[in-house]
Amino acid sequence: MLTVETGRGFAKEVLYHCYPSRGSHGKEPPEAVWRLAFGHKAVDALKREGLLRAIIMKRISEERLKRAETVIKRHCRKAVDVVIALSNYSTSHTRFRDFLTNICGTRYASMPLFDIAMFEGAMNVDWRALERRSKALARVLRRATEVHITAPNGTHIWVSKRGRRVFVDSGNLRHKGSFGNLPAGEVFFAPVEGTAEGRMVLEWAPTRRLLSPVTLIISQGEVQEVQGEEPFLEVLKDKLMERLENRNIAEVGFGTNDRARRPDNILESEKILGTVHIALGDNSSFGGRVKTPFHQDFVFFKPTVVLRLRDGEIIKIIEEGKLMIEDRRRQ
Repeated sequence: MLTVETGRGFAKEVLYHCYPSRGSHGKEPPEAVWRLAFGHKAVDALKREGLLRAIIMKRISEERLKRAETVIKRHCRKAVDVVIALSNYSTSHTRFRDFLTNICGTRYASMPLFDIAMFEGAMNVDWRALERRSKALARVLRRATEVHITAPNGTHIWVSKRGRRVFVDSGNLRHKGSFGNLPAGEVFFAPVEGTAEGRMVLEWAPTRRLLSPVTLIISQGEVQEVQGEEPFLEVLKDKLMERLENRNIAEVGFGTNDRARRPDNILESEKILGTVHIALGDNSSFGGRVKTPFHQDFVFFKPTVVLRLRDGEIIKIIEEGKLMIEDRRRQ
């Protein structure tokens, strides 16, 4: 495989493993991948205490999760230094990734649905400008307590951000424990559970334009109803029926990559400058409280975004897809 051969030009040892599709974003990788990443002793210890299966199923209590973290810490010296995750479905929102980056200091590039053409598009960006732009947006978002999003397709949704941390994915993976997508370019947070109200009108599935819109009615932080006639509606309904947690409004993110263009690949489309993406399902790895083996983003184009700040001030940060925030430190 070309990726492996290329890696051998940069590293003393390259480990490669191909595993069957997990079926949705946010599902934990199988045991074989855990063994490759953490070592046999760590995984055997997790299994002896009955922890690994609970983690993979995302049905683990906070107390047992702390115990699992202790086990991982004890064996971190055997963990890999870098992960390039070219899986079809994202491993970003998994405990596997979280343990590697936050406990073992592994650098982690999550690249689900990556296409080689991205090297000439969203990857061919001014990385320093992207980082400045993303950090400038994050500075404003950190002052917000409420976020209101509207879009020309009829989407309107309100969420509380009160007390939630804001994350920046700028592509800078040089430091120990750093994590992000490649291509990169987003600022995101986990809304307070139970607060989201409104409706999401979906025009794009993760890899194609929908034949007709699908509307999600949102109340008390969850999808309460799905409306439409598109075949994707049934796929989404099935996922929402699997576990109640899948209905959670898990993430609100903002694209900051001015070289991202493709609307038909969620890895790139959620990075398009001036877009908003909203995800359902798991948010436990970035400040939320919902654990479930499902995380799916949907992108909204030409949105308008208004914030209420801690001091009560109301400001507009995106107007009809145009980012209104500038990096004043560069002026």
